[in-house]
Amino acid sequence: MRPLIVIGNWKMNGSLASNERWIKAVCKGMEQGMPAGRQFAVCPSTPYLAQCSALIQKCSLAFMSLGAQDVSPHVSGAYTGEVSASMLKELACSYVIVGHSERRQMHHETDELIAEKALQALDHGITPVICVGESFDERNSGRAVEVVRSQIAKQVTVLQDRLADCLIAYEPLWAIGTGKVASAELAQDMHRAIRLQLAEFDEDVASHVGILYGGSVKPDNAVELFAMPDIDGGLIGGASLSPQDFLAICQA
Repeated sequence: MRPLIVIGNWKMNGSLASNERWIKAVCKGMEQGMPAGRQFAVCPSTPYLAQCSALIQKCSLAFMSLGAQDVSPHVSGAYTGEVSASMLKELACSYVIVGHSERRQMHHETDELIAEKALQALDHGITPVICVGESFDERNSGRAVEVVRSQIAKQVTVLQDRLADCLIAYEPLWAIGTGKVASAELAQDMHRAIRLQLAEFDEDVASHVGILYGGSVKPDNAVELFAMPDIDGGLIGGASLSPQDFLAICQA
């Protein structure tokens, strides 16, 4: 049975003061009770990882973890501005997002680079959250499944059976930060297509991989989304900035 996983992605938001308020509020809310068998994480900007790591450890919640928003494909060396997987591991990161649509679009990240980043995370005991998804034009032209299958195929080529230790996040680009959201049925159809493609490679991998939905998930649509058989949780953007909204989504 795959656990339901909810991961908050703060993107380039936060401050020392607001981070502390958020984590204390979420920990207090979670201490009052959460559905069994679920896992939760938050991914702050890199400068705040150490602070958030210390605050989360004070919570002593076994199901609350820290994640990062990106990782270098390199082990170490002359890569100014890069952050290695070993550094993230020292800060107690359990997850790292790789290939987010904003990284693909603004930093021109390729599927091959994303797979290399995922390998670095896996080699250091960190779960990569591999993002895939189609644009508005690709969806409208009927190429959505084709585009996502191509992105998954590149990960299969590089990662092989190590995909069983990854998470995949389906995030339709047209629903990122737009307020639009795929219907639960549309999201389920794509999640199912991803799982069936993985099953073509290895049925065991397909059954173990958690596939999260990311794209304007909010408290009022999370229940319907999480009820779908192939949706194993959510990668939450804007709504994760509110501790009350994040808690409501975690409880969905």
